[in-house]
Amino acid sequence: MRYLFPLLAAVSLLLLPVACGRLPGGAPASEEILKQSADANADFALYAVNRAFLPTVAQWPATGKQERLGWINASNGAKTQIIQPGDKLTLRIWDSSDNSLLTSVEEKMVQLQDVRVAANGTIFMPYVGNVNVLGLTPELARERLQTELESIVPSAQLQLDMAEGRNNSVDLVSGVANPGTYPMPNRNFSVMGLISMGGGISASLNNPQIRLVRGQSIYGTSVDALLNDPRRDTLLRGGDRVFVEEDERYFLSFGATGKEDLHIFSKDEMSAMDAMSISGGFQDGRADPQGLLVLREYTDGAVAPGVRGPRQTRVVFSLDLTSADGLFSARQFQINPGDLVIATESPINDALTISNIIGNFFGVFSSAGLL
Repeated sequence: MRYLFPLLAAVSLLLLPVACGRLPGGAPASEEILKQSADANADFALYAVNRAFLPTVAQWPATGKQERLGWINASNGAKTQIIQPGDKLTLRIWDSSDNSLLTSVEEKMVQLQDVRVAANGTIFMPYVGNVNVLGLTPELARERLQTELESIVPSAQLQLDMAEGRNNSVDLVSGVANPGTYPMPNRNFSVMGLISMGGGISASLNNPQIRLVRGQSIYGTSVDALLNDPRRDTLLRGGDRVFVEEDERYFLSFGATGKEDLHIFSKDEMSAMDAMSISGGFQDGRADPQGLLVLREYTDGAVAPGVRGPRQTRVVFSLDLTSADGLFSARQFQINPGDLVIATESPINDALTISNIIGNFFGVFSSAGLL
Protein backbone atom coordinates (compact mmCIF):
# COMPACT_ATOMS: atom_id res chain seq x y z
CA MET A 1 0.00 0.00 0.00
CA ARG A 2 2.76 2.41 0.91
CA TYR A 3 4.38 1.78 -2.51
CA LEU A 4 1.22 2.49 -4.48
CA PHE A 5 0.93 6.24 -4.10
CA PRO A 6 4.60 6.90 -4.95
CA LEU A 7 4.10 4.71 -8.01
CA LEU A 8 1.06 6.71 -9.13
CA ALA A 9 2.87 9.95 -8.47
CA ALA A 10 5.77 8.79 -10.60
CA VAL A 11 3.46 7.77 -13.43
CA SER A 12 1.72 11.13 -13.26
CA LEU A 13 5.04 12.99 -13.44
CA LEU A 14 6.07 10.93 -16.44
CA LEU A 15 2.82 11.68 -18.28
CA LEU A 16 2.56 15.38 -17.48
CA PRO A 17 5.17 16.46 -20.07
CA VAL A 18 3.20 14.57 -22.66
CA ALA A 19 0.01 16.29 -21.55
CA CYS A 20 1.68 19.66 -21.92
CA GLY A 21 2.51 18.61 -25.46
CA ARG A 22 0.13 16.20 -27.20
CA LEU A 23 -0.59 12.53 -26.93
CA PRO A 24 -0.55 10.71 -30.24
CA GLY A 25 -4.10 10.74 -31.60
CA GLY A 26 -6.17 10.27 -34.74
CA ALA A 27 -6.75 13.97 -35.35
CA PRO A 28 -4.80 17.20 -35.03
CA ALA A 29 -5.74 20.05 -32.73
CA SER A 30 -7.11 23.10 -34.52
CA GLU A 31 -4.37 25.35 -33.14
CA GLU A 32 -1.77 23.23 -34.92
CA ILE A 33 -3.38 23.96 -38.30
CA LEU A 34 -3.64 27.65 -37.46
CA LYS A 35 0.02 27.76 -36.48
CA GLN A 36 1.10 26.05 -39.71
CA SER A 37 -1.01 28.36 -41.88
CA ALA A 38 0.72 31.40 -40.39
CA ASP A 39 4.06 30.13 -41.66
CA ALA A 40 5.22 32.10 -44.69
CA ASN A 41 6.28 28.83 -46.34
CA ALA A 42 2.98 27.03 -45.73
CA ASP A 43 1.94 24.93 -48.73
CA PHE A 44 -1.78 25.47 -48.12
CA ALA A 45 -4.20 28.36 -47.67
CA LEU A 46 -6.55 28.62 -44.70
CA TYR A 47 -9.99 30.22 -44.97
CA ALA A 48 -12.50 30.74 -42.18
CA VAL A 49 -15.99 29.90 -43.43
CA ASN A 50 -18.58 32.48 -42.47
CA ARG A 51 -21.51 34.32 -44.00
CA ALA A 52 -19.30 36.85 -45.76
CA PHE A 53 -17.03 34.19 -47.27
CA LEU A 54 -19.73 31.89 -48.71
CA PRO A 55 -20.42 33.94 -51.92
CA THR A 56 -16.69 33.99 -52.65
CA VAL A 57 -16.04 30.24 -52.42
CA ALA A 58 -19.20 29.51 -54.41
CA GLN A 59 -17.54 31.09 -57.47
CA TRP A 60 -14.36 29.04 -57.25
CA PRO A 61 -13.77 26.19 -59.76
CA ALA A 62 -15.25 22.77 -59.06
CA THR A 63 -13.10 19.97 -57.67
CA GLY A 64 -13.35 16.20 -57.58
CA LYS A 65 -15.69 14.08 -59.66
CA GLN A 66 -18.38 16.69 -60.27
CA GLU A 67 -21.51 16.10 -62.31
CA ARG A 68 -20.76 17.76 -65.67
CA LEU A 69 -23.26 15.89 -67.85
CA GLY A 70 -26.06 17.82 -69.46
CA TRP A 71 -29.64 16.65 -69.73
CA ILE A 72 -32.45 16.91 -72.29
CA ASN A 73 -35.69 18.55 -71.23
CA ALA A 74 -39.01 16.86 -71.94
CA SER A 75 -41.03 17.53 -75.09
CA ASN A 76 -44.15 16.19 -76.78
CA GLY A 77 -44.02 13.29 -79.20
CA ALA A 78 -46.42 11.44 -81.47
CA LYS A 79 -49.21 9.52 -79.75
CA THR A 80 -48.43 6.46 -81.85
CA GLN A 81 -45.36 4.63 -83.08
CA ILE A 82 -43.46 5.46 -86.26
CA ILE A 83 -42.10 2.73 -88.50
CA GLN A 84 -38.31 2.46 -88.62
CA PRO A 85 -35.84 0.09 -90.34
CA GLY A 86 -35.73 -3.25 -88.53
CA ASP A 87 -39.39 -3.22 -87.50
CA LYS A 88 -41.45 -6.27 -88.44
CA LEU A 89 -44.86 -5.95 -90.05
CA THR A 90 -47.49 -8.67 -90.22
CA LEU A 91 -49.89 -8.25 -93.16
CA ARG A 92 -53.26 -10.04 -93.28
CA ILE A 93 -55.01 -9.78 -96.65
CA TRP A 94 -58.63 -10.79 -97.26
CA ASP A 95 -60.07 -11.30 -100.72
CA SER A 96 -63.51 -12.80 -101.39
CA SER A 97 -62.99 -13.02 -105.14
CA ASP A 98 -63.21 -16.53 -106.61
CA ASN A 99 -60.29 -15.86 -108.93
CA SER A 100 -58.07 -14.05 -106.43
CA LEU A 101 -54.34 -13.75 -107.08
CA LEU A 102 -53.66 -13.99 -103.35
CA THR A 103 -56.16 -16.38 -101.78
CA SER A 104 -57.57 -19.81 -102.56
CA VAL A 105 -61.16 -21.04 -102.71
CA GLU A 106 -60.77 -22.68 -99.30
CA GLU A 107 -58.83 -19.86 -97.63
CA LYS A 108 -60.01 -16.31 -98.19
CA MET A 109 -57.19 -14.83 -96.10
CA VAL A 110 -53.44 -14.92 -96.57
CA GLN A 111 -50.93 -13.76 -93.97
CA LEU A 112 -47.46 -12.37 -94.56
CA GLN A 113 -45.70 -12.88 -91.22
CA ASP A 114 -42.82 -10.71 -89.91
CA VAL A 115 -42.04 -8.74 -93.03
CA ARG A 116 -38.92 -6.81 -92.01
CA VAL A 117 -38.60 -3.15 -92.93
CA ALA A 118 -35.41 -2.79 -94.95
CA ALA A 119 -32.65 -0.28 -94.24
CA ASN A 120 -34.09 2.03 -96.90
CA GLY A 121 -37.52 1.89 -95.23
CA THR A 122 -39.28 -0.36 -97.77
CA ILE A 123 -41.09 -3.69 -97.55
CA PHE A 124 -41.85 -6.13 -100.38
CA MET A 125 -45.43 -7.14 -101.25
CA PRO A 126 -46.21 -9.86 -103.82
CA TYR A 127 -47.60 -8.48 -107.11
CA VAL A 128 -46.92 -4.95 -105.84
CA GLY A 129 -43.19 -4.74 -105.27
CA ASN A 130 -41.34 -2.50 -102.83
CA VAL A 131 -43.39 0.04 -100.88
CA ASN A 132 -41.78 2.76 -98.73
CA VAL A 133 -43.25 2.90 -95.22
CA LEU A 134 -40.39 4.70 -93.43
CA GLY A 135 -41.55 7.32 -90.91
CA LEU A 136 -45.23 6.43 -91.25
CA THR A 137 -47.49 5.46 -88.39
CA PRO A 138 -48.89 1.89 -88.66
CA GLU A 139 -52.29 3.27 -89.74
CA LEU A 140 -50.81 5.48 -92.46
CA ALA A 141 -48.66 2.58 -93.65
CA ARG A 142 -51.76 0.37 -93.84
CA GLU A 143 -53.55 2.96 -95.96
CA ARG A 144 -50.60 3.25 -98.33
CA LEU A 145 -50.27 -0.52 -98.71
CA GLN A 146 -54.05 -0.83 -99.19
CA THR A 147 -53.93 1.71 -102.03
CA GLU A 148 -51.04 -0.08 -103.71
CA LEU A 149 -52.78 -3.43 -103.33
CA GLU A 150 -56.10 -2.23 -104.78
CA SER A 151 -54.40 -1.39 -108.06
CA ILE A 152 -53.73 -5.13 -108.46
CA VAL A 153 -56.53 -6.76 -106.46
CA PRO A 154 -59.42 -4.26 -106.18
CA SER A 155 -61.46 -6.40 -103.79
CA ALA A 156 -58.63 -7.01 -101.29
CA GLN A 157 -58.69 -5.71 -97.72
CA LEU A 158 -55.50 -5.36 -95.66
CA GLN A 159 -54.77 -5.38 -91.93
CA LEU A 160 -51.35 -4.43 -90.53
CA ASP A 161 -49.70 -5.22 -87.17
CA MET A 162 -46.30 -3.95 -86.12
CA ALA A 163 -43.57 -5.41 -83.90
CA GLU A 164 -40.91 -2.87 -82.91
CA GLY A 165 -37.35 -3.56 -83.97
CA ARG A 166 -34.08 -2.19 -82.59
CA ASN A 167 -34.71 1.33 -83.89
CA ASN A 168 -38.02 1.43 -82.03
CA SER A 169 -36.74 -0.15 -78.81
CA VAL A 170 -34.63 1.06 -75.91
CA ASP A 171 -32.30 -0.74 -73.51
CA LEU A 172 -32.68 -0.48 -69.75
CA VAL A 173 -29.29 -1.77 -68.69
CA SER A 174 -28.97 -1.62 -64.90
CA GLY A 175 -30.26 -0.41 -61.57
CA VAL A 176 -33.83 -1.76 -61.90
CA ALA A 177 -35.66 -4.95 -61.01
CA ASN A 178 -35.99 -6.16 -64.64
CA PRO A 179 -33.33 -4.83 -67.02
CA GLY A 180 -33.73 -5.62 -70.69
CA THR A 181 -34.77 -4.33 -74.10
CA TYR A 182 -38.19 -2.69 -74.21
CA PRO A 183 -40.20 -1.75 -77.31
CA MET A 184 -41.44 1.84 -77.42
CA PRO A 185 -45.26 1.81 -77.42
CA ASN A 186 -45.35 5.33 -78.88
CA ARG A 187 -43.30 8.47 -79.35
CA ASN A 188 -44.33 9.78 -75.92
CA PHE A 189 -42.29 7.08 -74.18
CA SER A 190 -40.21 8.78 -71.47
CA VAL A 191 -37.38 7.85 -69.12
CA MET A 192 -39.71 7.44 -66.15
CA GLY A 193 -42.03 5.28 -68.24
CA LEU A 194 -39.12 3.01 -69.12
CA ILE A 195 -37.99 2.74 -65.48
CA SER A 196 -41.55 1.87 -64.49
CA MET A 197 -41.68 -0.90 -67.10
CA GLY A 198 -38.40 -2.20 -65.67
CA GLY A 199 -39.96 -2.69 -62.24
CA GLY A 200 -38.65 0.46 -60.56
CA ILE A 201 -35.28 1.48 -59.18
CA SER A 202 -33.37 -0.82 -56.85
CA ALA A 203 -33.80 0.25 -53.22
CA SER A 204 -30.15 -0.56 -52.49
CA LEU A 205 -28.83 2.32 -54.63
CA ASN A 206 -27.64 5.39 -52.75
CA ASN A 207 -28.77 8.63 -54.46
CA PRO A 208 -29.37 6.84 -57.80
CA GLN A 209 -28.20 8.58 -60.96
CA ILE A 210 -29.59 8.20 -64.48
CA ARG A 211 -27.31 7.97 -67.51
CA LEU A 212 -28.79 8.20 -71.00
CA VAL A 213 -26.55 7.08 -73.87
CA ARG A 214 -27.75 8.35 -77.24
CA GLY A 215 -25.43 7.74 -80.15
CA GLN A 216 -22.03 9.10 -79.13
CA SER A 217 -23.41 11.38 -76.40
CA ILE A 218 -23.98 10.73 -72.68
CA TYR A 219 -26.52 12.68 -70.64
CA GLY A 220 -26.99 12.51 -66.89
CA THR A 221 -29.22 13.58 -64.03
CA SER A 222 -30.29 12.22 -60.66
CA VAL A 223 -33.51 10.39 -59.93
CA ASP A 224 -34.25 12.95 -57.22
CA ALA A 225 -33.97 15.84 -59.70
CA LEU A 226 -36.12 13.96 -62.20
CA LEU A 227 -38.88 13.28 -59.68
CA ASN A 228 -38.94 16.89 -58.49
CA ASP A 229 -39.05 18.41 -61.97
CA PRO A 230 -41.37 16.78 -64.56
CA ARG A 231 -39.74 18.92 -67.26
CA ARG A 232 -36.69 16.65 -66.99
CA ASP A 233 -38.64 13.50 -67.91
CA THR A 234 -37.21 13.45 -71.41
CA LEU A 235 -38.61 11.43 -74.31
CA LEU A 236 -36.66 8.44 -75.49
CA ARG A 237 -35.58 7.62 -79.03
CA GLY A 238 -35.11 4.23 -80.58
CA GLY A 239 -31.68 2.82 -79.75
CA ASP A 240 -31.28 4.77 -76.51
CA ARG A 241 -29.61 3.03 -73.59
CA VAL A 242 -30.48 3.96 -70.01
CA PHE A 243 -28.38 3.11 -66.95
CA VAL A 244 -29.40 3.66 -63.32
CA GLU A 245 -26.41 3.58 -60.99
CA GLU A 246 -25.36 4.64 -57.53
CA ASP A 247 -23.81 8.07 -57.04
CA GLU A 248 -20.03 7.58 -57.32
CA ARG A 249 -19.10 10.82 -55.54
CA TYR A 250 -17.74 10.55 -52.02
CA PHE A 251 -16.06 12.44 -49.19
CA LEU A 252 -13.83 11.22 -46.37
CA SER A 253 -14.23 11.75 -42.63
CA PHE A 254 -11.31 11.65 -40.21
CA GLY A 255 -10.37 12.53 -36.66
CA ALA A 256 -12.77 12.95 -33.77
CA THR A 257 -15.87 12.08 -35.78
CA GLY A 258 -18.27 9.31 -34.93
CA LYS A 259 -17.01 7.30 -37.90
CA GLU A 260 -13.81 7.58 -39.92
CA ASP A 261 -14.75 6.29 -43.34
CA LEU A 262 -15.45 6.93 -47.02
CA HIS A 263 -19.01 8.19 -47.44
CA ILE A 264 -21.01 8.13 -50.67
CA PHE A 265 -23.02 11.29 -51.38
CA SER A 266 -26.58 10.63 -50.22
CA LYS A 267 -28.03 13.57 -52.19
CA ASP A 268 -27.08 15.85 -55.06
CA GLU A 269 -25.74 18.68 -52.89
CA MET A 270 -23.97 17.93 -49.62
CA SER A 271 -23.32 20.62 -47.01
CA ALA A 272 -20.72 20.54 -44.25
CA MET A 273 -23.52 19.94 -41.75
CA ASP A 274 -24.79 17.03 -43.86
CA ALA A 275 -21.29 15.58 -43.92
CA MET A 276 -20.99 15.75 -40.15
CA SER A 277 -24.35 14.07 -39.73
CA ILE A 278 -23.41 11.24 -42.09
CA SER A 279 -20.03 10.72 -40.40
CA GLY A 280 -21.62 10.43 -36.95
CA GLY A 281 -21.07 13.94 -35.60
CA PHE A 282 -18.42 14.92 -33.05
CA GLN A 283 -17.10 12.51 -30.46
CA ASP A 284 -18.19 13.67 -27.01
CA GLY A 285 -15.32 14.85 -24.82
CA ARG A 286 -12.77 14.54 -27.61
CA ALA A 287 -13.73 16.79 -30.54
CA ASP A 288 -13.32 20.54 -30.76
CA PRO A 289 -16.51 22.01 -32.32
CA GLN A 290 -14.58 25.20 -33.01
CA GLY A 291 -12.23 23.30 -35.29
CA LEU A 292 -14.15 21.51 -38.03
CA LEU A 293 -11.80 21.43 -41.02
CA VAL A 294 -12.47 20.64 -44.67
CA LEU A 295 -9.39 19.85 -46.76
CA ARG A 296 -9.68 20.32 -50.50
CA GLU A 297 -7.25 20.26 -53.42
CA TYR A 298 -7.80 22.41 -56.52
CA THR A 299 -6.19 22.03 -59.92
CA ASP A 300 -3.40 24.34 -61.07
CA GLY A 301 -5.92 26.11 -63.30
CA ALA A 302 -7.81 27.33 -60.24
CA VAL A 303 -4.88 29.53 -59.18
CA ALA A 304 -4.05 30.81 -62.67
CA PRO A 305 -4.06 34.58 -63.29
CA GLY A 306 -7.52 35.95 -64.03
CA VAL A 307 -9.32 32.99 -62.42
CA ARG A 308 -11.45 33.47 -59.32
CA GLY A 309 -10.04 30.90 -56.99
CA PRO A 310 -7.97 30.24 -53.86
CA ARG A 311 -4.45 31.49 -53.20
CA GLN A 312 -3.01 27.98 -53.35
CA THR A 313 -4.13 24.65 -54.75
CA ARG A 314 -4.26 23.08 -51.28
CA VAL A 315 -6.93 24.68 -49.16
CA VAL A 316 -8.14 24.18 -45.59
CA PHE A 317 -11.58 25.56 -44.69
CA SER A 318 -12.23 26.12 -40.98
CA LEU A 319 -15.74 26.15 -39.47
CA ASP A 320 -16.67 27.14 -35.93
CA LEU A 321 -19.82 25.30 -34.92
CA THR A 322 -20.07 27.01 -31.54
CA SER A 323 -21.44 30.22 -33.08
CA ALA A 324 -24.75 30.91 -34.81
CA ASP A 325 -22.96 32.23 -37.89
CA GLY A 326 -20.81 29.11 -38.01
CA LEU A 327 -23.80 26.81 -37.77
CA PHE A 328 -25.72 28.61 -40.51
CA SER A 329 -22.60 28.74 -42.69
CA ALA A 330 -22.01 25.01 -42.23
CA ARG A 331 -25.49 24.36 -43.62
CA GLN A 332 -24.67 26.37 -46.74
CA PHE A 333 -21.01 25.44 -47.31
CA GLN A 334 -20.95 22.80 -50.04
CA ILE A 335 -18.80 19.70 -49.72
CA ASN A 336 -17.10 18.73 -52.99
CA PRO A 337 -16.38 15.15 -54.07
CA GLY A 338 -13.06 14.00 -52.65
CA ASP A 339 -13.08 16.47 -49.72
CA LEU A 340 -11.58 15.36 -46.41
CA VAL A 341 -13.67 16.41 -43.39
CA ILE A 342 -11.68 16.47 -40.14
CA ALA A 343 -13.04 16.95 -36.65
CA THR A 344 -10.06 18.26 -34.67
CA GLU A 345 -9.36 17.33 -31.07
CA SER A 346 -10.24 19.59 -28.17
CA PRO A 347 -7.30 21.43 -26.54
CA ILE A 348 -8.31 20.03 -23.13
CA ASN A 349 -8.52 16.49 -24.46
CA ASP A 350 -4.92 15.68 -23.47
CA ALA A 351 -5.48 16.63 -19.83
CA LEU A 352 -8.63 14.51 -19.81
CA THR A 353 -6.63 11.62 -21.26
CA ILE A 354 -4.09 11.85 -18.43
CA SER A 355 -6.90 12.01 -15.89
CA ASN A 356 -8.48 8.91 -17.40
CA ILE A 357 -5.19 7.02 -17.30
CA ILE A 358 -4.69 7.83 -13.61
CA GLY A 359 -8.30 6.94 -12.94
CA ASN A 360 -7.79 3.58 -14.64
CA PHE A 361 -4.81 2.92 -12.38
CA PHE A 362 -6.95 3.49 -9.32
CA GLY A 363 -9.63 1.24 -10.78
CA VAL A 364 -7.22 -1.63 -11.46
CA PHE A 365 -5.65 -1.52 -8.05
CA SER A 366 -9.03 -1.17 -6.32
CA SER A 367 -10.30 -4.27 -8.13
CA ALA A 368 -7.20 -6.13 -7.03
CA GLY A 369 -7.85 -5.17 -3.38
CA LEU A 370 -4.70 -3.11 -3.13
CA LEU A 371 -6.49 0.09 -2.00
